[in-house]
Amino acid sequence: MTEPAAARADDIRRVIPDWMDLLLRFLVGGTFVYASFDKILDPAGFAQSIAHYRLAPDWLLHPAAMLLPWLEFVAGAAMILGRARRGAAWLVILMLAMFMAAIGSAMARGLDISCGCFGTEDAHTVGLSLLLRDLALLAGAVVLAAARGTRRSF
Repeated sequence: MTEPAAARADDIRRVIPDWMDLLLRFLVGGTFVYASFDKILDPAGFAQSIAHYRLAPDWLLHPAAMLLPWLEFVAGAAMILGRARRGAAWLVILMLAMFMAAIGSAMARGLDISCGCFGTEDAHTVGLSLLLRDLALLAGAVVLAAARGTRRSF
């Protein structure tokens, strides 16, 4: 007899132990909270970092620089606290996909720019190591989006 698809999906969600769920929440969520701080404090500098990618029109730079760090902060904090954890994971997945597309575009065009990932003082240049770091964060966020939530929340 085959079991219903819903039961199989529930089994997949149970594979992740609570400790791993907590660890991923703190690693992925903490990274996003930390990344938001300098950008929240210096939106003009972050707008300049966005401009270096040459992907967004000028009129969008400052609204994006004001909104994106707060999205990072809220999504990261929600992950850490365990509140709306799966929704926060999906928001992180979308942001990481956008970041990886921008990094890939900059690499393809040969731009030698700082990523701006952790603020204006971030000296990490756009490159393969940055894509790999974002890929690791993406993998963690996908696991959190697919897994059942732990009962441990704050």
